[in-house]
Amino acid sequence: MSWALLLLVAYLSGSVPYGLVLVRAFTGKDVREGGSGNIGATNVARVAGKTVGAAVLLLDAAKGALPVWLAVWLRPDEPWLHVAVGVAAFLGHVFPVWLGFKGGKGVATALGVLVVLLPWSALTGFVVWAVVVSLFKVSSVGSLSGGLLAVALAVWMGRPLPYLVLGGALYGAMLWTHRENLKRLLRREENRL
Repeated sequence: MSWALLLLVAYLSGSVPYGLVLVRAFTGKDVREGGSGNIGATNVARVAGKTVGAAVLLLDAAKGALPVWLAVWLRPDEPWLHVAVGVAAFLGHVFPVWLGFKGGKGVATALGVLVVLLPWSALTGFVVWAVVVSLFKVSSVGSLSGGLLAVALAVWMGRPLPYLVLGGALYGAMLWTHRENLKRLLRREENRL
């Protein structure tokens, strides 16, 4: 399978708006009209409940993991391809063609990408997210804390350079997608769970 086809598959996989689809299926609501207006798992949990939110978390992670796993399986010796596929899936979630390029923040999709390429980092990031959210009830703080420690662990463990670049790029992109959250945090106005 060519690079172009793998990148297209990854983008299309990432672009499936599971939050929008599941909230509409289970409640008849448009998730973009409730809570923060985001299509990601945190806002889905606010609008449609924790069970639907958990389902969206898993599906959004899977849409990052599956295309990367496919790239690794088909082209195991091309780490830069694995990185490109991971970025394409992330961008599909953040900029889905089906929603006018207005998607989610990419945290769960980035987690799915890291599960395949940097599994210990992904596990660390998830655990840190869960602990921080349980203590402070602010998902953005958990996401950014977990992402930072996931990247730090990958560097400490000496993972391959392409995967370190990917981890740093995904974290930088998550800072950008969370820019409004960061402003609210500085004003002490961030949404709590």
